[in-house]
Amino acid sequence: MRKICCLLLISLCCSCLFAKTKKAVYIIIDGVPADQIERLHTPAIFDIASKGAYARAYTGGEIGGYSQTATISAIGYTNLLTATWYNKHNVGGNEGLKPNYNYWTIFRIAKEQPKDYKTAIYSSWTDNRTVLIGEGKVETNHLKIDYVKDGYDLDTVRFPNKEKDLRIFDIDEQISKDAANGIRKDAPDLSWVYLWYTDDAGHIEGNGTYFDEYVQKADAQVARIWDAVQYREAHFDEEWMIVVTTDHGREESGHGHGGQSWRERTTWISTNIPVNKHFQEGALSITDIAPSISRYLGFEVPQAILWEQDGMPFIGKADIYDLQTLPYDHKVELSWKSYSSVPVTIYVATDNKFKEGGRDKWIKIAELPTGTKKHTIDLELLPTSKFYKFVVQAPGNHLNRWLKK
Repeated sequence: MRKICCLLLISLCCSCLFAKTKKAVYIIIDGVPADQIERLHTPAIFDIASKGAYARAYTGGEIGGYSQTATISAIGYTNLLTATWYNKHNVGGNEGLKPNYNYWTIFRIAKEQPKDYKTAIYSSWTDNRTVLIGEGKVETNHLKIDYVKDGYDLDTVRFPNKEKDLRIFDIDEQISKDAANGIRKDAPDLSWVYLWYTDDAGHIEGNGTYFDEYVQKADAQVARIWDAVQYREAHFDEEWMIVVTTDHGREESGHGHGGQSWRERTTWISTNIPVNKHFQEGALSITDIAPSISRYLGFEVPQAILWEQDGMPFIGKADIYDLQTLPYDHKVELSWKSYSSVPVTIYVATDNKFKEGGRDKWIKIAELPTGTKKHTIDLELLPTSKFYKFVVQAPGNHLNRWLKK
């Protein structure tokens, strides 16, 4: 028995020593509704999903609630980057951008790790790096992206204006080649690829053959990157997570977006990694992508940052979802749903100092036994406030929700 235990221990140590290096890349194809991507059944995106999964998701926060968020491009990117909605990240459109950098992006999380994770951005819109990620800013602790390919949108000599704004498609072509080459050569630990033109195609022509054509061309751009990922896995001791998604859907006509219609809110996610019940059965959201990548790469997220995230991982263990609050007089009932029967712990903060860069005081309310799915809190037992933040913590994930009285 002692000999068997020693052999098992040696085997475990060897597996740890020779574990493959994990890396991740996510791709945003701008403004492609779920019904369109499914009808076209784009080869690269669904080849990726054949190794893992594909599902519809949503953007836009909670309709009519404090987190309702416009279905606009830069907002969608920031939803993903921070795993939060507009009420937190403060990006409300494509212009006049004033992100609240207290809500860390996944790139800030990567750069705050003890290990030196290499990051990359391949982007058809420079503001993704300079504004949304906030590279070099005091507010982001002078965050530095290691590998950068962007700025083409500012170069009207190399990329002159064309009919139907096709210079943007030319930029996407260059970006997808840059990303494929960068992954093959540099293999960053965390990369973001942003492809723009599909959104323009929808705005210009709406639903139809033209829009379809450029969605299919975007899929070919994804294929370049997917090939590079598979090359790295075949030739190096690496395992890669690839996630392909969109930032918003479109109005019925295909031309516009920004509102809360079903088609504008409906997005999709394709990944090559095995997924959990939340991906398959739950209300999957664009805010779930960053927590999933963080979990895959093994990032340690500070509790203060983690508890502000509205998304939850769609890989690994996920226990609870759909936290709701129901106030009645001086009490509030918290309720949630479960993927598995687990104990939970409830916390509350009665202010929002985090938003301004401060620290919230979290009060432990209750430790509840396995199977509990609701709990009533007497607000009169808490410091007087008109605003409350609740966190329900389970072994596999947390949920958070605000209440304004």
